[in-house]
Amino acid sequence: MGSRLIAVLNDLAETSKDSERDFRKAAGETLSRQLRPLFTSRANDCSHDALELGDIVARLGGRPHTHGTLTGALHRGWLDLRTVFAARDDREIIEERTKGEELARKHYREALDEDLPADVRLIVERQYRGVLYNHARLDELRVRYTLPLNH
Repeated sequence: MGSRLIAVLNDLAETSKDSERDFRKAAGETLSRQLRPLFTSRANDCSHDALELGDIVARLGGRPHTHGTLTGALHRGWLDLRTVFAARDDREIIEERTKGEELARKHYREALDEDLPADVRLIVERQYRGVLYNHARLDELRVRYTLPLNH
């Protein structure tokens, strides 16, 4: 389980790093004074999660990967390209963050399906609750900004 556990934790760390970058980007793009601190706070929590997972990987003798996923980098590149041609409004920003957190939720759910050591499972479960919180907050924002919920 050693190398498999390290791979699972590195995937989660990369997922958290993607979320951090995307929340920071959202904070920088939004014009809303209410959304900016929320997005920044969520980015900080995701950063903490990535570092925590990297520490566990290092403790297990692995090499922490906290640079984000290729999928996340491609997605951010697509958003950057779209921004060049059209300004994004808060509804689009919320929608994009929701998609990102749906992917994070999937990664955490898959990790929790693994046979994790008890101490690691507690950390992953706590972080998963943070992902669920992010998703719930984004759902609330979607309602406020009148975006339909698709679950």
